[in-house]
Formats: sequence, C-alpha cells, structure tokens
Amino acid sequence: QVQLMESGGGSVQAGGSLRLSCTVSGDTVSWYSIGWFRQGPGKEREGVASISRRGSGTYYGDFVKGRFTISRDDAKGMASLQMTGLNPDDTAMYYCAARFGDSSDGFSGYNYWGQGTQVTVSS
Repeated sequence: QVQLMESGGGSVQAGGSLRLSCTVSGDTVSWYSIGWFRQGPGKEREGVASISRRGSGTYYGDFVKGRFTISRDDAKGMASLQMTGLNPDDTAMYYCAARFGDSSDGFSGYNYWGQGTQVTVSS
C-alpha cells in the first residue's frame, strides 16, 4: 500500500495561484492512479483532477474550466496540482489520493488518502 502527504496549501487572494504537491511512498508509484479531491465547508467531497498510470490520461472536474493542471513524476514519487485563477469557491481542504490501477471515470475507487492541505481564497 502507499502513503500520501500533501503540501503547498495556504491563503491567496482571488485570481492568485497555488501549487499543491503530493509525496507518494510505500509501493511502486507507477502502479497507481493519483487524484486530487476537495471538500469545502458544508459541501460534499468532489473530484478535482486525476492522472492515470504513466500519465496516459487526465481527468478534471467540470468546475476546473482549464484553470488547474495535474502532473506526476514517478521517479520522484510525487504528483502536483497547479492551480491558477483561484476564486473563493475554491476554498476547501484538498486531499491527494491513490488507487491501484486506473479508474474508469477518473474519480472512483480511490482508497488511499493523505491528511489534506487547506486552501483559502479571499475576495
């Protein structure tokens, strides 16, 4: 199994950018799909972005609208989420997650989770 640890969260003004990083350890990273999820205050958890094994496919939530980019570097055991054009609706706890193999819809079947990193966007 894998362990995940997020970093890079923080506070930013609307229109700003943040880069979240996820360190993945404990198993062969290339066997796992990596996803980013978020949960805002009073909201359900939702899929933000995911990347399949070997980066062959990427998926994004509809709300992303081209603002975020997910990437992975298996040699370093890391995945990243570059976020631009942030707005207050993006305020949430962001979680990195992993699942063995690929997800049919990009966001299902994730069973390994990090502790989360807070992103706060002020207007």
